[in-house]
Amino acid sequence: MGFGLIRVRGKQMHFMQLNELQLQKYSDHYLKLKLIFERTIELIDTYHPDEIAIEAPFFGKNVQSMLKLGRAQGVAMAAGLSREVPITEYSPKKIKMAITGNGNASKEQVAGMLQSLLGLKELPKNLDSTDGLAAAVCHFFNSGKSIGGKTYSGWSAFVKQNEDRIKKQ
Repeated sequence: MGFGLIRVRGKQMHFMQLNELQLQKYSDHYLKLKLIFERTIELIDTYHPDEIAIEAPFFGKNVQSMLKLGRAQGVAMAAGLSREVPITEYSPKKIKMAITGNGNASKEQVAGMLQSLLGLKELPKNLDSTDGLAAAVCHFFNSGKSIGGKTYSGWSAFVKQNEDRIKKQ
């Protein structure tokens, strides 16, 4: 389970953390769900987020994998709801579109754009954590906090008019 945290000050977002909960070593699916719930509660109690953004379940070919993913997402959502934190879901395509301008972007493309947007020095080897960060950034872009009243004809127009928001390396 990947997660990312950003802080919003005014109309600017600032990177806080990205990481992932390593669950491969556990064979018991119910234990994995318990660990997801506990880690989500721990993050909420530590950082006191105003909102949570989560990637919505997506349809895949493996029904068992889809069911396990849906349960994991539900447990994370239950943790947020137990602390009365509002939750917004975004489809994987919407997240990719918000970050890269391409709803079919690869994990590597999303991670590269996040690195540029947030000035990250390096990316993790496993990109599950950048998926979590991408959901947070997508929520920021879709919440109306980023830029009020401006419209753009496409991604290139947005980038051209907001070059100051992209950190150079």
